[in-house]
Amino acid sequence: MSNAQNPPRKTAIDPGEFKRGWRIVVLGLFGVCTSISAALLYGFGTLVIPLQNAFGWSRGDLSAAITFLFAGVAISSQLVGWLYLRYGLRRVAIVSVLLQIVGYWAMTRIQGSIGWLYLGFFLMPLICVGTIAITWTQLINLWFERNRGLALAIILCGTGLAAMVMPALLSLAIGFGGWQAAFWLLGLIPLLFTLPMAVLWLRLPAQGLAVEQKASGVKLELPGISFKQALRSRVFWGCNVALILSVSLIVGMVTTIVPMLQGKGLSAQAASQVFSSFGISIIVGRLLVGYLLDRYSPTLVAAVSLALPAIGCVIFLVGGTQSMGLLVLATLTIGCSAGAEFDLAAFLMARFFGLRDYARIFGLHLGLVTVISGLMPVFFGHLYDTYGNYSPVLLYCLGCAIVGPLILIGLKTTSLFNAQPQRA
Repeated sequence: MSNAQNPPRKTAIDPGEFKRGWRIVVLGLFGVCTSISAALLYGFGTLVIPLQNAFGWSRGDLSAAITFLFAGVAISSQLVGWLYLRYGLRRVAIVSVLLQIVGYWAMTRIQGSIGWLYLGFFLMPLICVGTIAITWTQLINLWFERNRGLALAIILCGTGLAAMVMPALLSLAIGFGGWQAAFWLLGLIPLLFTLPMAVLWLRLPAQGLAVEQKASGVKLELPGISFKQALRSRVFWGCNVALILSVSLIVGMVTTIVPMLQGKGLSAQAASQVFSSFGISIIVGRLLVGYLLDRYSPTLVAAVSLALPAIGCVIFLVGGTQSMGLLVLATLTIGCSAGAEFDLAAFLMARFFGLRDYARIFGLHLGLVTVISGLMPVFFGHLYDTYGNYSPVLLYCLGCAIVGPLILIGLKTTSLFNAQPQRA
């Protein structure tokens, strides 16, 4: 491999890239935090009871709205790459933020049938397609190379930020003006923060170079392979399988830890206290793995990160509830891996396949992950109903934590392209 493909690793953070691209990091952090798949998802729980009281819809029916949201995200992740190629990332992102604001405010007009709520949740990711995480991770991949892992980790902490602040903010808004006020606030936040930042700061680092090359009649393309080439790549499908196994593990553990601990004899309060360490470990895992990705073999870092939950699965399988410390440790190992998974996907797709068709390649991965995430709770519920305990779920998750890392290690590759810009 050439030095361009494998730049020398540094032992400390390189401040030069952050000095040039700090605005992109701040924009990406707010972009992820206010994205439809973060702000609306993590704020939805606050809306359930007000919507139930206002319309008489059952909580079960209201929860189905998230399924429609995931369906919209799955489709939008396939569309965004094509829109970038036709209209450009900057234009798609800014127009999408504007449509996101209008869409939230249009949701205040919902009335009557719950079908209108389902339709709104399905359409929102489609009309504001450029606000999903692909946009912000692509920007970071374009601006950062030596600190790419850490920069990705920082902006993806926006999901944790949304989980922390959105429920409280929406609760205040609902107390002031009912459920409609929550949607007004969801539109107001990107209007005040994300949109101005995008208009002022959203630039592609290759733009100046592209202008210079245009004058000499030379077209410069981003390094990487095409979407069709990626589809024919064993590495692409190996990455997908390994990361999807990790996601299915995480979904399984997130949905079963609390009821599983209660089944072992812990009170609901004690089980919730154990699970509370999950949120903190997500942020810690995300930042730590992002830092390590910039300094060590990405494949090795990914394999170790995805294997960590094996420790937690074994503790839950063979341990009792006598040691709260062990239960917290088990939860921490799963949370650290959960925090790292999206960073790993965004980093590895850029590292292995380049930025030429990043949006479509990463978009296909996200679409697959979204579909699997929606199906896994049903699968785990079936396992529990069939066997009457959570041991089969834990054994499945343990298998995922072993097989996924082995697949990554078996790929034995760093990139599939010449990392230098290509002249056409």
